[in-house]
Formats: sequence, structure tokens, C-alpha cells
Amino acid sequence: MFSLLALLATAGVKSYRDLAQARAHEADLAERIAAAEARIRILRGDVRRMAQDPLTLERLARENLGMVKPGDVVIVLPEERSEPPAGRPSADGPGHPLTHEGPDEPPRHDR
Repeated sequence: MFSLLALLATAGVKSYRDLAQARAHEADLAERIAAAEARIRILRGDVRRMAQDPLTLERLARENLGMVKPGDVVIVLPEERSEPPAGRPSADGPGHPLTHEGPDEPPRHDR
């Protein structure tokens, strides 16, 4: 009789832990569903704005896709480099018009 009671108690504790774990998982899923539904509402609003406002659609096409209108002037800037190309002085190195001649001398502008 005692072993049957111990077995039932052990099974009850395990069942309780399983139930608690299932409830925690359910709460996590409910939270994820609510976040997904909120994101869906935001995206639907974005789609509605793009469909109703051509300026919004144009702005997004320019910003996100790099699109331009015919006649637009496109200026492509070179990528920044951490060091000057070989054989060329840096912007503040020797040979630059604002290069200091010494630690206490002002920059010379006459080069």
C-alpha cells in the first residue's frame, strides 16, 4: 500500500511539473502571437500608406532601393579609406598646405 501511495505521489509531482511547463510554454506562445499580430498591424498600415500616398512610395523606393527619377543627377562618392593611396600624402601629412613645420610654429599657407 505504501509503495502504491509513493508511486501515485511521484506521478502527481511529475504531472504537476509537466502542467506548469506546458502553461509556461503556452504563455510564451501567446506573447509571441501578440507580438506577431502587432507587427502585422504595423505592416498593414505601411502597405495602406504606400498604396494611398505616392510620395511615401517614392521616398521608400529612393531610400531603400536606391531608385532615381529620369533626369535626376546621381553623385556616387568613393568609399572612405583608412589610409591614403600609395605614393600620395595624407590630407594632413607632409606637403599639405596646412602642415605644421614644427611643434611651436603656426601652419604655413604659402605652399
